[in-house]
Amino acid sequence: MKKIGVVLSGCGVYDGSEIHEAVITLLAIARSGAQAVCFAPDKPQADVINHLTNNEANEHRNVLAEAARITRGAIAPLAQANASELDALIVPGGFGAAKNLCNFASKGVDCQVDSDLVHLARECHAQGKPLGFICIAPVMLPKILEVPVRLTIGTDIDTAELVEEMGAEHVPCPVDDIVVDEEHKIVTTPAYMLATRIDEAAVGIEKLVSRVLDLTA
Repeated sequence: MKKIGVVLSGCGVYDGSEIHEAVITLLAIARSGAQAVCFAPDKPQADVINHLTNNEANEHRNVLAEAARITRGAIAPLAQANASELDALIVPGGFGAAKNLCNFASKGVDCQVDSDLVHLARECHAQGKPLGFICIAPVMLPKILEVPVRLTIGTDIDTAELVEEMGAEHVPCPVDDIVVDEEHKIVTTPAYMLATRIDEAAVGIEKLVSRVLDLTA
């Protein structure tokens, strides 16, 4: 059975992993006959947002503990991930990807990516294993791989310009499709960068999972 690493960034669109994106990813992996192996950084969240009011809450939460809500506790610290034990790696979006896995939300093109994620993704890439990045998560790829890659975050011009400034080639993409960098085995999809409904997000994410699995062959 193929093992697909899934890196989460908390629980909730505004301060962690986008829950729909994470669950659709896990469901698509399971329905494909593969096994999701989940990880998250064991560190404090950048912030905590009240998802009812969209206001910042005066709370402190741990990224790993919050991500465990999505995986029903089946998750390990990102620092323990081993690329040699995985067949591919997928990173769902949500603001947590831009706040907890990196600081793109506050630093833009000068952002830094979590060192454990950099190590894992680079090792997977070096071993010829495919990478799938969803929603806003693809903005990390130029910093992680430090090579020109083709990717998409959808059609947002401002974000696309920042991605290209970091050295990537941005490809505009509708919500229900994917962009594949065949040379580097990288698959990206816009998901909730464009989606207005869960079923819209699901189409592209399911295509991404399917293509990632195809590239493991």
